[in-house]
Amino acid sequence: MPTTKPTTKTLREGSARKRAAILSAARELFLADGFDRSSVDAVAARAEVSKRTVYDYFGDKQTLLRAVVDAVGESMIATVRRTLDDTLTGVAEADELDDALVTFAMRIATDMLGSAEYATLQRLVRTESGNLPHRGYNSMANTPDEALAEQFAAFGEAGLLDVPDSRLAADQFIALTFGVALDRLGSANAVEDARVRPLVVEGVRTFLRAYRSG
Repeated sequence: MPTTKPTTKTLREGSARKRAAILSAARELFLADGFDRSSVDAVAARAEVSKRTVYDYFGDKQTLLRAVVDAVGESMIATVRRTLDDTLTGVAEADELDDALVTFAMRIATDMLGSAEYATLQRLVRTESGNLPHRGYNSMANTPDEALAEQFAAFGEAGLLDVPDSRLAADQFIALTFGVALDRLGSANAVEDARVRPLVVEGVRTFLRAYRSG
């Protein structure tokens, strides 16, 4: 069945509280009952707003689904940026990189990849792909890589890493740490699987052998 294009009508900004309530209600219903079986009436009732308010804020149900996916993605990006600030921003010496990068990777594996938000995003994208603009849709998908690339570029400017292409370095770091865990174990959730940490540690070592300055 072909999907309907999301509306292009001008939407209301409305109140942050109502928008959050609608997104929360839609997320719960899409996960519990599926997109097709979740009506706008049901979303409105759960959010305690009128059906017209849902349409005024989001236009149609497909746009609402996309907004739910985007909101989850934004939450995860906030986690990435917060973790970068907590673990890597203050690194000023080359000998601090090993521990700092392992700490960063382990925090991502627990706080993001092991989170309910990540599980929600994966499930929505997997089960509702036919109702999203394209397979694997997540408008925020590249942002975590870009945030890490910015940090690696800063390390390059400080002389801690040799990174001619910081985005490539970020992609390779992710592949060597989370990517290996996902490929080998099917999960990078370090909370549930003790095998994740050794893979992350070795991935960081391999990354630094390629990118450490000097």
